[in-house]
Amino acid sequence: MNQLIAALSLTLLLQACSKAPEPAVPVVQPVPTTIAWVKPTGANIEPIFAQAKAANKPVFLYWGAVWCPPCNQIKATVFKRQDFIERSQLFVPVYLDGDTPGAQKLGAQFKVRGYPTMILFKPDGTELTRLPGEMDATRYMEVLGLGLAAGSSVKQSLASALGGAPLTPAAWRLLAYYSWDQDQAQLVAPRELAATLHKLAQACPADQREATTRLTLKAIVASALEQTALPDSTAALARLRQILGDTRQARESFDVLVNYAPEMVATLSKTGSAERSALRLQWSAVLDRFASDTSLSSADRLSAVSSKVALAKLELPKGTQPTLDATLLAQVREAVATADKSTSNTYERQAVIPNAADLLSEAGLLDESDALLKTELPKAVSPYYHMLVLASNAKTRGDKLGSLDWAEQAWNAAKGPATRLQWGTGYVNRLIEMSPHDAARIEKAATGVIAELDAVPETFYERNRRGLEKMGQRLQTWNAKNQHAAVLKKLTRQLGAICARLPATDEARVACTGVFKVPLKPSPKINS
Repeated sequence: MNQLIAALSLTLLLQACSKAPEPAVPVVQPVPTTIAWVKPTGANIEPIFAQAKAANKPVFLYWGAVWCPPCNQIKATVFKRQDFIERSQLFVPVYLDGDTPGAQKLGAQFKVRGYPTMILFKPDGTELTRLPGEMDATRYMEVLGLGLAAGSSVKQSLASALGGAPLTPAAWRLLAYYSWDQDQAQLVAPRELAATLHKLAQACPADQREATTRLTLKAIVASALEQTALPDSTAALARLRQILGDTRQARESFDVLVNYAPEMVATLSKTGSAERSALRLQWSAVLDRFASDTSLSSADRLSAVSSKVALAKLELPKGTQPTLDATLLAQVREAVATADKSTSNTYERQAVIPNAADLLSEAGLLDESDALLKTELPKAVSPYYHMLVLASNAKTRGDKLGSLDWAEQAWNAAKGPATRLQWGTGYVNRLIEMSPHDAARIEKAATGVIAELDAVPETFYERNRRGLEKMGQRLQTWNAKNQHAAVLKKLTRQLGAICARLPATDEARVACTGVFKVPLKPSPKINS
């Protein structure tokens, strides 16, 4: 009996040993729902790059502002995408708001000006590429993927291409989709951009159709903006018309065709010519297709209609109020009403409503533009931006007092130190332009702007510096005959007190004292 029990026990033991192990329960990683943005502490971003290098992750730098319509468009159409949120785990996402401490100094460090600017860096801090924000979200994700997978920077690819070395298709696409508008002379000197892009378009292999098309269009745009002659205007016009006639190619480059239609038409055809009439007709048909393309965002569809209005106004003298045909006006009103009704996202409305109001204004429908903006003011993310459009509308009407009042309201409502400085200096400049005899109001506004300046170096960099310098130049021009010398002397003394508190060796001190182009010698009282 004992032997039988022992045998059964041995059998059970062997079965237990030979039994297949239970399958491991897979660990399900939670799907991220937000972007883990990292924000620099002041103007010190080095710890973030050190973290990226240690983790061997690229850095994605976003430079924007709360009020900026294109920034809010990016937030609503790209940063909200689940695939972007998931992909953000592959890099260190850095959020740099222009109003945060140190942001303007970092903006100067990275050579960024316009909002938004988005730069992709290698883990070692080398700049890989700058991503254009005007692309549709799907194309943006494609280009971001190319950047993350790139072995070479756009700068290296540019040198290779210009030197005749072969490039991969991915490298050509990154060159084509580089944000040339925001290069800030990182790759090419401003007056050499058109020539460089023409060379790239010629060097790009014919089988890289998409890259060749975009480089060709960008080269034409650069020539138009630089007002330099095209290498072969006849061939450029023929190529452009071929692109417009190809539905796929036109859609791939919709942002260029929408944003620069008047400039390209003006540089490729003569006023009143048959070529211009034919080109405008063909282009308008393409814009109609974009305007009804539901794969594009509301803001992009509005931009298509706006571009059509710009083409219709192309040959009008500058400043002339347009008289558009009834069909186009109806299209404008329908596009605005559709965008207003269909856009519920708060961020996206900050982009869509100002664009819609601007479209109405460009079409000569100023009262309708005002009504749209005033309705939006109580619920807008940054109503002070809308107030500037209202100020612009009033100026167009010839209502100087109304324009100045809206500009003053916008300044009073503005939030954030850099934004308040930008709005304040803009208000002073507008006063000098529209009411130069109101010395008391000009003095009060300029005094108010200077009074808000924080005496730290970060205050006198990038957009802040440019805004102050422009205001200083306008004030000096206003005082050209020395009729406002007392006001300038008072403002110079007020600013000098702030400049004196800056570190003597920091370039911010030079920027501060250079606002009125007068080297300041603070008194002992100011230094104390």
